[in-house]
Amino acid sequence: MILTIKISLLIVLALITLQDIREKKVSWVLFPITGLLLFVLYENKTIIQYSYIFLVMNIILTTSILAILFLYTRIIRKMKFLNVSFGLGDVLFFYAFALGFPTVTFLILFVSSIIFSLMVSLIQKKKNKANGIPLAGLMSLFLVFVFSIEFLPNQPSLYNF
Repeated sequence: MILTIKISLLIVLALITLQDIREKKVSWVLFPITGLLLFVLYENKTIIQYSYIFLVMNIILTTSILAILFLYTRIIRKMKFLNVSFGLGDVLFFYAFALGFPTVTFLILFVSSIIFSLMVSLIQKKKNKANGIPLAGLMSLFLVFVFSIEFLPNQPSLYNF
């Protein structure tokens, strides 16, 4: 069952990556599916009482990050937030991402995926002049790598805290 969920998650993450990179838009239904699959994996690997505490902390952190981005965009950059500087798909992906890991793991993976996305976008920017960063797609690609590595033997668990 867990293997089926992991494979399903990898497929959904790959779809998000392909849609975001090719079309700059992702079918909204993929985000709740991603969140649900991540949460089911997470809940199967942790103690239930801890999973809900970490879930609430992750959502508070995600909301705080988005609030800071919103304020920065509106006050300092004087731009609209949604669909101008930040896509709705990115917001939905942030929340789906928050449902899948203990807080420390979430923070490490979240920051690492943002750095990965920045590095890939900087490399792509040198090759061609693309507008915007397919953030949800690149973060999904990062998670595909992370979960693929987890399939290898003797890997530490993402769910230990």
